[in-house]
This record gives sequence, C-alpha cells and structure tokens, in this order.
Amino acid sequence: MTDTDPRLALWLDSLRSESEAFARSCASAGLDTPVPSCPGWDVADLVWHLTWVHDLLRVWTERLSPVPERIERAERPDRDSLIDVFRAGAEAVHVTVAAADPDARVWTFTNEHTVRFIIRRLAHETAVHRWDADLAAGAVTSVPGPLASDGIDEFLTHFVGVPADEAVAVGGSVHLHCTDVAGEWMVRPHDDGQGFELERTHAKGDCALRGGASDLLLALWHRRPMTDLDVVGDIDVARRFLAFPRVR
Repeated sequence: MTDTDPRLALWLDSLRSESEAFARSCASAGLDTPVPSCPGWDVADLVWHLTWVHDLLRVWTERLSPVPERIERAERPDRDSLIDVFRAGAEAVHVTVAAADPDARVWTFTNEHTVRFIIRRLAHETAVHRWDADLAAGAVTSVPGPLASDGIDEFLTHFVGVPADEAVAVGGSVHLHCTDVAGEWMVRPHDDGQGFELERTHAKGDCALRGGASDLLLALWHRRPMTDLDVVGDIDVARRFLAFPRVR
C-alpha cells in the first residue's frame, strides 16, 4: 500500500539534500574550524557526530527491535576520511529508511515507536547540523520553511517536555506562530509542572513567539537568540520556556 503521508517525501528528500549540503559546508569550513553553535566542537567533531547518528538510526531500522539494544559505536576514522565516511553513511541510511515500512514497530527514545519517527528525526537532525556547518563555514543560512515548521512540531511533540538540569517552571502558556509558512501551536504547562499540553491551533497565550519557521526552530534548538523573534506578552514566560528543554 502506498503511504499517503505527504511529510514522508519531504523528510526523505530533505535527508538526502541536507546531507549533501552538510558535507559541502564541512569541506568548505575545514575540519579544524570551531563550530560556534556547538561549543567545544570543531567541524571534525560535528561530522563524526552526524555520521554516528545516521549509522545508529540505520541499525535501529534494520533490526526493528522492540527493545533498546546495546549497539557498539564504530571506531572514529582518521580526519582525512571523515567526510567520505559521512557521505557513504548518509547514502546507506537513506537507502535503508526509504525501503522500510514507515509504520514498522521499532524501539526509539520517545513514545512514538515507528520507522516513521526515525525518518522524521533523521531529516531534522541533519537539517539543524547542516545549519551548524554553514555557520562554521561563515554563512548564515536557514532551514527551508516547510521542513522548519514540521521541525517545530516535532520538537514540541517529543522534546519540549524533557527538562534541562537548571530548568524552572515556565509559569504560563506560550503561543508559537510561523509568519512565513503554515504553523501555529499552543503550549500549556500541566498543572503539576510535569510536561506540557500541546494544541495545533491559534489561541492567545501568556506570551507569543512569532517569526519565520527557521528562526523559531533554531531558537528552540538554542541556535538563535530570543531577540531574533517577535515576542508578545510576558517576556519572562518566553525566556523560561525557551530555556526549559534539555537541548543537546
């Protein structure tokens, strides 16, 4: 049966195009160049990180294991071959996930246990790190609007409720609104302070974060400052909300 989810093609196409762009930017920047958006990393570290993520999610997809498995991490290759190894791994993971049943059950680190989640995560992990690589190469770019809007939805669905060690209660509701493509969300803290309720709707919150989808996504992932967004209402709620999630 043909999968009718239009996002699937977006994710698969983005995985391929963002992987290619990532490799080009890393080669342009040079492996010894620091990555400003990933403190303590140089471009070689960034390449190896994304290579490892691609390989891990490829193995999860191939094994379709319902429980977490210990998967041995491959030995890091020498610096001169890092980008070539990345390119080979990016092609391998794309072939694997494109051929898989997106609704096949598999263990993941969220409450969504499908290959569909893995494909989505691959697209967004690669896009954000491609932005990191561009920044290291001296270019300030963006994530394409439709992909970025979906990335905001993914973040609010799976990551926003995982608190950072220093997180404090947000203390109010937050409305997020993309100004360039479709995408609106209302996020309300649960009464017990544990997690959030998410609605994909237009509504008035204690504060609103408005901006292009790319800027909103990158602010959620701590790549863009709050000052790049239009903040309406309680700025302290907005500040606590952006600081709340554990971002890696």
